[in-house]
Amino acid sequence: MRHVNKTIAGFAVLSLVLAACGDDDDSTGAAATTQAPAATTAAPATTAAAATTAAPATEAPGTTAAGSTEAPGTTAAAGGGDLDALYQECLDNGATVNLIALPDEWANYKGILASFGEKYPGVDHPVQNPNGSSQEELDAIVNLAGQPDMPDVVDVSPAKAKIGVDEGLFEPYTPTTDSEIPDNLKDPAGNWVAAYYGIVSIGTNTTIVPNAPKTWADLAKPDYEGQVALNGDPRTSGSAFAAVMAASLANGGSPDDIMPGIQFFADLKASGNLIPTEVTQATVISGETPIALDWSYNYPGLKKAIEDAGYTVEVNFPADGVYGGYYSQALVKDSPHQACGKLWIEHILSNEGALGYLQGGAMVARYAALDAAGAISEADKANLPPADLLAQVQFLTEEQTAAADAAIQANWGPMVADA
Repeated sequence: MRHVNKTIAGFAVLSLVLAACGDDDDSTGAAATTQAPAATTAAPATTAAAATTAAPATEAPGTTAAGSTEAPGTTAAAGGGDLDALYQECLDNGATVNLIALPDEWANYKGILASFGEKYPGVDHPVQNPNGSSQEELDAIVNLAGQPDMPDVVDVSPAKAKIGVDEGLFEPYTPTTDSEIPDNLKDPAGNWVAAYYGIVSIGTNTTIVPNAPKTWADLAKPDYEGQVALNGDPRTSGSAFAAVMAASLANGGSPDDIMPGIQFFADLKASGNLIPTEVTQATVISGETPIALDWSYNYPGLKKAIEDAGYTVEVNFPADGVYGGYYSQALVKDSPHQACGKLWIEHILSNEGALGYLQGGAMVARYAALDAAGAISEADKANLPPADLLAQVQFLTEEQTAAADAAIQANWGPMVADA
């Protein structure tokens, strides 16, 4: 599990605590948030204010059947030819895709990496700094520029994705499945696409804490002194930032106002409930961080590890503060293996990749198309957060993310970390 959190992506509200793909802090706002794709093919009623927009249907006419297993060469890739040609180009130009900050247990990347190797034999796919943050991913692009191990693709929070776009670090690419991806889960200029998202949850080692907290309000109870932990620092960690935003929503805040969330954690630290130890799989199992706040898609793997160690675990999705967010996958400009980088993006958006995320408990951008084709098992659906909570997810706009991030940067130190 990624011990450093990825930068936060577009969020809605809720909190979960494993490590995250390149977690880094991102801010969010409320008025112009966008509706997350529904967990069913029918779009749910929009729960945000009038300025909120609903995501378009994920199916589009003329797309390939989502239930079939795709093989290289079945669809045409914008700028890359058909997939078999892209695969051959990858083999002819290094046969390697340099990946970064993808922990095995983060949204089932272990399984997704394995399926990539099976689908595209002969293509190496090393993952450097698997527990790195989103900011560290951007740093690697700059620091390793021109070198053989420069990242080819990154998986970062929306805040860091914006920085990457603004600084010209990404190479636009339109994947073959673009028509099945809602507009609010991709950059209009093709700089990034969001293959998956989740909500914030509360995971508890119930062997150590039998009465697991179920809401944000519960976390303030004296019963949980010295037991609550974040997955990193919200100034650099996406999952920790998400927890602060979720807590804000639960305490009178909004996508435009994260300050109640910062105050919530300031109070939690003052009471002794919040501890500075960062959540990892090992700290949850050992009892150092028995109550962890992290993304929902990190819990299926953690739950199995805890149970295999002889302990019990309970995961709750606090309905008093539901916050969801995605991570952005982007092809790196001038990276050493452009074709292989495109092939990786095609894979994570393919049926195999999407089903891999679902097996890890992540909601996927192409859910509606897959569900309409009958490709999603009941077991995979059971890994997801409750549909009524997923329907409440509103992704933050870039402006809201920037404002929330600025508030975190200015206030987390004096109010929480250094208080």
